[in-house]
Amino acid sequence: MIEIYITIAILGITFGLLIFTKLPPAAIFIGALTLTITFKIAPLEDSLKGFNNAGVLTIGALFMIAAGMYSTGAISILSEKLIGRPKSIFQAQLKILPNIAFGSAFLNNTPLVAMMIPVIRDLSKSCGLDAKKLYLPLSYASILGGTCTLIGTATNLVINGMINEQLERGGSGLPHMEPVGMFDLSWIGIPATIIGIAFIMFTGKWLLPKKKNVLPEGVDTPERRFFRVELAVEEGGPIVGKSIEDAGLLDSEGFEIICFHRGPRRLDITPDTILHANDKIGFSTDIVAAKSLWVTIGLIPLYSTEDQKAERHRHHLVEVVVSRRNTMLGLRVGDVEAQDHRHQIWLVGFARGESAMHYPLNDAVIQSGDVVLLEVKDSFFYQNRNEVEFSAIKKLSGAQIQRTDKAVTASVITVAMVLSVAFGLMPMLNAALLAAGAMLFTGCMNLHDAGKSVDFATLMVIAAAMGLESAVTASGLSEIIGGYLGALGGDNVYLALTVVFIGCIAMDAMVTNVASAVFMFPISMTIASGLDVSFMPFVITVMVGASCSFISPVSYQTNLMVYGPGEYTFGDFVKIGVPLSLIVGALTVFLAPMVFPFHP
Repeated sequence: MIEIYITIAILGITFGLLIFTKLPPAAIFIGALTLTITFKIAPLEDSLKGFNNAGVLTIGALFMIAAGMYSTGAISILSEKLIGRPKSIFQAQLKILPNIAFGSAFLNNTPLVAMMIPVIRDLSKSCGLDAKKLYLPLSYASILGGTCTLIGTATNLVINGMINEQLERGGSGLPHMEPVGMFDLSWIGIPATIIGIAFIMFTGKWLLPKKKNVLPEGVDTPERRFFRVELAVEEGGPIVGKSIEDAGLLDSEGFEIICFHRGPRRLDITPDTILHANDKIGFSTDIVAAKSLWVTIGLIPLYSTEDQKAERHRHHLVEVVVSRRNTMLGLRVGDVEAQDHRHQIWLVGFARGESAMHYPLNDAVIQSGDVVLLEVKDSFFYQNRNEVEFSAIKKLSGAQIQRTDKAVTASVITVAMVLSVAFGLMPMLNAALLAAGAMLFTGCMNLHDAGKSVDFATLMVIAAAMGLESAVTASGLSEIIGGYLGALGGDNVYLALTVVFIGCIAMDAMVTNVASAVFMFPISMTIASGLDVSFMPFVITVMVGASCSFISPVSYQTNLMVYGPGEYTFGDFVKIGVPLSLIVGALTVFLAPMVFPFHP
């Protein structure tokens, strides 16, 4: 009995720290797991089972797959084709939400949302849309889409791994259970996703928050330095043949077009102007928009001291200040381009004072104190380590050229991974590891990017939560809670499913979705045993209920990811999350027993 009280105390401390402190969740869960090991509540191998769980390892591999898709531009190219330039919030949601839900069904939704956040940020600026009505629906759509397949979310993979562990152990008194197939969840997830997205789109006008003015009325915006950035339309690039508006280059927050040349002619700019190869475009832009323009697929710098522009994905964007000892002082930019090949730099932008220059960069005479944006190779940082040419060098973060020549390769690898699992050719972990290796072998990503892409903090939370689940089970706490919940459900199996779903979303609001799932797994298994019915409708309900983390920003990683950029409050999640959870819950309780009968 003492083990039960210790477990309750550890869980209470864990929930309290998660809700009322800003400590990293990984640190809290590892600390809680350490306490359960110290008090020997569960066998050591059970406490550490999350660290060799196939589902956890699969999630880590899927992070690398998503990184390969992003670094090759496959995601960006696909989003441009599918989303385009919507003119209203409803149109933007119609193009974004179904697509992100579909993608989340086959890619881990955490890195997928990470890729889409800058896409929505750019869309809100270029199309004048309220980002607060897009970020939160983005997270919800990714969560809903993740319930459609086994690999859509970490919760599904972890729970399926726990089912496999139970089957391997065997034992008497276990209810009927079987591994969940790749598309078994689709029977519940697809209807829930369609209805959930429709609910968000048609009620979001009233339930989603609106953008507020950042500055009080009458207060001027802070001054920003504006660069003159000149770029050319790349021959054979994806924006050739598009209008300026469709390419997202029309005047937007942070930048505006100040000149447009086709050959020697200067053309007037209209939204319908069609882009041709080698068109030259001049922008007035702040530093944030300059980074976005630089990484735009299909635009390349005009001026270079290097003839070969291959492998731009290895280059960096830097902001430098010309020093008094610079050997190019007094030279025109055009002269430097023609006679100096030592520095291997590409000129992106130029600023002198606060406003963009009104004359071409080619005619600019280099002066001390000029602030310049350059595209450079790694060797640039070594060559200028003594700050002779430049008095200050700042590498701009958050800007990286995507290797679009590998986009098809990355897409093929990802599709092959999904199909190999769907047709039962190999386990998900095997397919994911092979796909990650193929991404590295084919150059879709390098080892550095692969390592950075893995969210080890999230993996630690999941693994530690699984260890805590062992303590809940071994101490007997799960049996007691299961008895209480079973009493609430009585002999009515549908009422029991409802209680399990409500238990999942209640725990979601306090802890992470994976922790909710692993805690409810043994409890729901106890309820199924008590009712002498199959565990499968209960485990499906746990998967969907734990994934439907709509009510709290701390309950799901994607909610936390959009929480900051969308400047949301806790109440914003509750306002739309509660009715959405009720809708999904009703569908799940109704459909799960139809697909997985209580008495197979």
